Amino acid sequence: MAGLPQLFEMRRIEALSNTIFGVAMTLLAYQVPKDRIVSADPKWDEIWQSYGSHLLALLLSFVVAGMFWYSHQRRLAYAPEAKRIEVLVNLLFLLSIIVLPVTTGIYGSYIDAGNVTALYSFNLALIAVLNTILWMMAAAPRREWHVTVTPVFSAVIFIIAAVVGLVAPQLTKFLWPLAFASPILAAYVERGEKPTEET
Repeated sequence: MAGLPQLFEMRRIEALSNTIFGVAMTLLAYQVPKDRIVSADPKWDEIWQSYGSHLLALLLSFVVAGMFWYSHQRRLAYAPEAKRIEVLVNLLFLLSIIVLPVTTGIYGSYIDAGNVTALYSFNLALIAVLNTILWMMAAAPRREWHVTVTPVFSAVIFIIAAVVGLVAPQLTKFLWPLAFASPILAAYVERGEKPTEET
């Protein structure tokens, strides 16, 4: 019982995280520049040339943010209490989410630039790594390591993409979508664990 005062109720982090995710995901739209079309009656190709890269970056980042919001909510439900170090890592994780609209805006403006792609890819990898660390912290007391399979999978994909982004940035955009298979992997792992839990 002496250790209980050192535990934090994660529902307060949940309220903060919902706000941060909501604001960050909304700010993605604000990174799309205005007034880039000069003609009075723009054609589809002009619209796409002006806004296509920004819309692609927005869509990618929104899906990524949604994926990590879902993972974050599941983890907070899985481990409703945490120690101080977990709260600090949670705050770092949320900081990496706050940075996402900034790197998305830069990536949308310079989608073919190697260094910009590497920067954006590093942001995604940082989010994934911090998410994985938090899942490992949550799973460690119970030794239920199967719950870390999905975050580890997405972290590996984003880390590989970040490394590839340093040498061949044009290939990273083909690697990022692989991480979107993590919810399917999560469903498969959870289905495989149910028989052992029932016995």
